[in-house]
Amino acid sequence: MNASELARSDKILARAAWRLIPFMALMYVVAFLDRSNISFAALQMNRELGFSPQVYGNAAGIFFLGYFLFEVPSNLMLQKVGARIWMCRICVSWGILSMLTAFCREPISFFIVRFLLGAAEAGLYPGMILYMTYWFPQSTRARFIALFLGGVPLSAVIGGPLSGWLLGIEGHGLSGWQWMMILEGIPSLLCGAATLWMLPDGPAKAKWLSPEEKQIIAARLAAEPPGQLHGLKEMLLDKRIWLLMIPDFSIVIALYGMGLWLPQMIKAMGYSNLQTGFISALPYLLAMGAMVALGASSDRSGERAGHVAFGALAGAAGLVGAVWFAHHGLIILSLCVAASGIYAALAVFWTLPSAMLRGTAAAGGLALLNSFSNLGGYFGPSLMGWARQTTGNFTLGMALLSGMLVLAAVSVVVIGRVFFPRNLTQP
Repeated sequence: MNASELARSDKILARAAWRLIPFMALMYVVAFLDRSNISFAALQMNRELGFSPQVYGNAAGIFFLGYFLFEVPSNLMLQKVGARIWMCRICVSWGILSMLTAFCREPISFFIVRFLLGAAEAGLYPGMILYMTYWFPQSTRARFIALFLGGVPLSAVIGGPLSGWLLGIEGHGLSGWQWMMILEGIPSLLCGAATLWMLPDGPAKAKWLSPEEKQIIAARLAAEPPGQLHGLKEMLLDKRIWLLMIPDFSIVIALYGMGLWLPQMIKAMGYSNLQTGFISALPYLLAMGAMVALGASSDRSGERAGHVAFGALAGAAGLVGAVWFAHHGLIILSLCVAASGIYAALAVFWTLPSAMLRGTAAAGGLALLNSFSNLGGYFGPSLMGWARQTTGNFTLGMALLSGMLVLAAVSVVVIGRVFFPRNLTQP
């Protein structure tokens, strides 16, 4: 494509991004809110139901076992039936299960509902990454993935103060944490209904694009360097997919290990539930800016692995600082650095697998990678729960999470240099 054609296609893609990305990010906001609001529920629930730190940690993490088992089948179904219908199913089912969490009274029922919640939500994240490959070329994908992933910290920015406030609501035989679970599940049901007209299955089905604009997007995608893997079997035999699980798992274990315990860490400093909600939102507010900034820098330079490593090392430094310092202001600042580095690293990381996968390989490969790496979401909270119950503080757990981020930085640099030459992902 010549310069004028590229400029025109950029305008069309920008318009498509404004139509799609905000709603996709909203879906991720409510999804992340429903999977992580137990971190605030724990401020009341653990005492009311008699849950130990280890029981809470295991329950928080078992979500990801359900996610792991159903991730690949879910993404293959999305490719088969289309984004509209399948994303509607995902949103509605996880909303209902999240609301049912309010009625769990003992560990077994809590474990079962959390497992089913993970199974219901499985496919959302890799499905949206796959969906972006239908619309956006590789050279623009890091910034768009970062904008979509901005829904994760945004959910904490919104959910932290909201959850802290909802914990104060009681009545009709329900505690504050139960009302929080019920009320925060409603947006998921609304998003599910909205997907039926907000998410066309692809550019060819978008009613707000003219036939000429659809052709321009198709031509722009066709002009991109082709992905190297197309078939499911070929993807399964490619060692890069399996090696990429190392940095992804290491980032995710830190993300959830910190995130699902953050309210309890802040509460332990002596703050009220409402104050905890507002303070816990601050690291994620800054993380949103860091994700977009690192994603834009990666797109401009065409370099991916080094950007991921930079974010991971910043996250590791922040986690160490959070347990090293004694002053509350420095602890909160360290948590801000940790969240910014972790989320920025994760946003850029996903440009690597999406650059090498196409077709069925993309549907299965992105889901396979995400499902295995998201087991870090089980081990992170569980590890923190074990360390907290064993030592009585958060120091050991945070140190272990920091070490995992160092592993992520080292492994992604090695993988990037060996398997992802610069010209694979640069514009």
